[in-house]
Amino acid sequence: MPLEKMQQVLTDKLEEMKEDGTLKGDELVITGIKDPEGGNAPRYYVKGEEGGFLKMNSNSYLGLHLNSEVVEAEEKASEIFGSGPGAVRFIHGTYEPHVELEEKLADFHGKESCMIYSSAYATMTGIIQPLTSKETLILSDELNHNCIINGIRMAKPKGKGIFDHLDNDDLDAKLSEAVGEYDRVIVITDGVFSMRGDYPDLQELVSTVKKYDSEFQDGVFTIMDDSHGVGAYGETGRGTSEITGEDDIDLIVATMGKALGVNGGYVVTKSRIIDYLRETSPFYIYSNPITAPEASAAIKSLEIIESDEGRDMLSHLREMTNYFEKGLKDIGHKVIEGPHPVVPLMVGDTKKTRDLVEYLKDNKVLATAIVYPVVPRGDESIRFQICADHTTDDLDYVLETIDSFE
Repeated sequence: MPLEKMQQVLTDKLEEMKEDGTLKGDELVITGIKDPEGGNAPRYYVKGEEGGFLKMNSNSYLGLHLNSEVVEAEEKASEIFGSGPGAVRFIHGTYEPHVELEEKLADFHGKESCMIYSSAYATMTGIIQPLTSKETLILSDELNHNCIINGIRMAKPKGKGIFDHLDNDDLDAKLSEAVGEYDRVIVITDGVFSMRGDYPDLQELVSTVKKYDSEFQDGVFTIMDDSHGVGAYGETGRGTSEITGEDDIDLIVATMGKALGVNGGYVVTKSRIIDYLRETSPFYIYSNPITAPEASAAIKSLEIIESDEGRDMLSHLREMTNYFEKGLKDIGHKVIEGPHPVVPLMVGDTKKTRDLVEYLKDNKVLATAIVYPVVPRGDESIRFQICADHTTDDLDYVLETIDSFE
């Protein structure tokens, strides 16, 4: 058979990944969800496991994926529009909820226009290449997400540079060195860095970029992926722009698959940029959009976030984040503090990190180990993600379980 040789090659590769510690292995399969009761968050049933699990690694920061109004909005839209779009956007795959969602997302961010994609990953990889000329330099934070890294690779700019993590002085130096060498510069950063929960000083970053804009023929502009920020922090859920008091990032990319609890990604920016991307972005032109029911569910999620109910969710999320951070410190653990509900417990040892995550799983708590070689030795951690449906009872149980680990 033609694939016999290839199977052996890939088997060897998988063994190498296992030895290196990068093999993710079998996935847990969720078979059902138990509704909240008795002051506890929902519990998740896992194939082959007894009892329900508390998820401490969910991206659904507001718990909207289980919100009855969001679910109902999707169900009602499916009765009207069916289960899928049946085509890409320009071949009659654009439905009314797509257009309404784009308008609401643009308004939410205070930008002129919006364009939705099948995912935030597709969004980022889909916008960098069309915005890159043959005389472009792209500067990227050293800890940026994989979608940014691959988007830059696909764009094949004239120059690529990495500036030190959250270091605007290093960004300034690299912009200074680029003067006279390029026509255009794109500066790209994550909003929230998902492994750490930290974020850039956007006021300083934007100020640095504006200082050099006149030095380049096509200018310098910024792109931020705030997929973990939007809907997860800020008084009104507007993410890193709100937290830093800077709303002048040129293009904001985010997801609807995290705090909004649905699916898909989007970019918001100037109208003319969106017009151009609709004509040139391959991941938009040649891929189906999210479904009309998904778009309707996302619209409902935005409505909730903008309501008093949403403000209460965000307030509770902040309280639970602070509670858990303090709890970890009180039992003698080091964390990366911050307002974002990603709370990394810094363990500093690969084996101990894996053992603690397994111990948590044995005690019905799901968490994520971040270990070498994904991070340098000494930076191993457990990434906990607080959600608005967590309660102090839930978090006390997790803290007690961690404290009992030997």
